[in-house]
This record gives sequence, C-alpha cells and structure tokens, in this order.
Amino acid sequence: MGNNAHFFATVSRMKYINRWALMRNARTENLSEHSLEVAMITHVLCTIGNVRYDRDLDADRAAMIALYHDASEIITGDMPTPVKYYGKEIREAYQKVEEIAVNTLLEQLPEDLRDTYAPILHGDAVLTPYVKAADKLSAYIKCIEEQVSGNSEFFSAMRTTEEVLKKMAETLPEVNDFMDEFLPSYGKTLDELLGK
Repeated sequence: MGNNAHFFATVSRMKYINRWALMRNARTENLSEHSLEVAMITHVLCTIGNVRYDRDLDADRAAMIALYHDASEIITGDMPTPVKYYGKEIREAYQKVEEIAVNTLLEQLPEDLRDTYAPILHGDAVLTPYVKAADKLSAYIKCIEEQVSGNSEFFSAMRTTEEVLKKMAETLPEVNDFMDEFLPSYGKTLDELLGK
C-alpha cells in the first residue's frame, strides 16, 4: 500500500492544530474536538430539519461530512477567519489551497476507498450549509465559554458570529431552534446541567 495508507494517521494529527490562533484563549481548542462538536451539532440540525421542517436530510452522512470539514487544515493550518475572508482574491486563493489539501489527503487512501471518502471530504450542496451553520454555532459556543471564563477577548467575535448566525437562520430555521433551545445551557456548571 505504501503512501496510500497514511490517511488516518494524517487525519489523527488534527489534535495538534489549535484554533483561534490570533486570540488569547482561556482554554485552547484543537481541531479534533472542534470537529466532533461540529459533527454533533450538524446531526441535530439535520434531525430538527427532518422532524420539524419536513426535510429529507441524511443526518448521519452530514455528521460524517462535519467530522472531516476542516481536515484540510492539517496541511494548511488554521487560517484565521479575518484573514481567510479579507477579500475575494484571498478567499478564492485559499479555496484552491484547500482543494489541493483535500486531494492530497485523498491520495493517502488506498485507491479502492477514495470514492467513498471523496464526497465526504468535498461535502455536498444539500448538507454543507448545515455543516457551515454548525461550524458557526461551535464558534459561538467557544465565545460563550471564553466569556464565562472571564475572557473578554471574544466579545467582538461573539457579536460578529451572532450576526452571521441570524443571517443563516433566514434560510435554515433549524439554527434558531438550536440557539433558542440548546444555547442557554452552555456555560453552566455540570451540577447546574444535571439539576443538582
């Protein structure tokens, strides 16, 4: 198999990629834990869509796409949002770099497995908006957690992220449902969450 069997060892390195590099963090967050949280939130957003909004979404597949949604950052590193979206030219250039990184990862799989993982790493038009919404919700949760820890560094990021989430909720009401029902619990202690 040679070089075509390094995929999972490479992907496991997500735990070494720290997020929010331009900001002071009360607690560091790595790409592995972020991806898990995004996968869980993506799954519930799709489930809410199916149960409450009569959608026909594959929540399990969406969660898989979410697990790998930032895998390219193993190669590219975590590009801070203000830099990544600074302007059209930078955004387009970074998208090309991400595409190259995803293809590099896929080449680390045995050839007979690539067709299974390619659509997961590339995402799809129907499920990717849910992954993007979950990604923003995860960022918002990070802001909540940092503020609860007494870190005011994330105040501006929280306000900006909230505006983006409101815009997303115009087409994905599932986002509002998550924010209304689940967000109030974040930042509470375990005793508060368990009702003790």
